[in-house]
Amino acid sequence: MSELESRELRDNILDGLNATFQKLVKEKKQTNSELAFVQNGKLVKVKATNI
Repeated sequence: MSELESRELRDNILDGLNATFQKLVKEKKQTNSELAFVQNGKLVKVKATNI
């Protein structure tokens, strides 16, 4: 796989991850839910409306 092909694949994967995250946040906002993240080894919950 050439460097250009690798870069295009990486860009496509990142675009897909971004679209999935946006969809998740939208769904969580509709249900007034929280998202959980790990920050510095600690679990942090954030309301979707704050994102």
